[in-house]
Amino acid sequence: MSDATPTLVAMSALAAGTFLLRLSGPALRARVTFPERAGKLLEVSAVLLLAALAATSALAEGETFAGPARPLGVLAGGVLAWRGAPFLVVVLTAAGTAALLRLAGVP
Repeated sequence: MSDATPTLVAMSALAAGTFLLRLSGPALRARVTFPERAGKLLEVSAVLLLAALAATSALAEGETFAGPARPLGVLAGGVLAWRGAPFLVVVLTAAGTAALLRLAGVP
């Protein structure tokens, strides 16, 4: 038995588990029903989780505050996303805003 065998077995098991977990969503969608209120709460919780992730990424760099340039860039991109701008425009505006603010000396 080579040194790579346990790693390959673990990778294969994780790949199979991931595939089965992802397959279970569409397979169980027709069989499992949630009350309307629970369904709405699940939708809202997904949005809140993404918002929390975006806020954490925008405000922190490691364990310290990222400075005002990054959150202002995210805010500029968020406004454009809210107004329905294309994704590429949103990303370029957010990055450009943060870069211009840093170029102007804002940390």
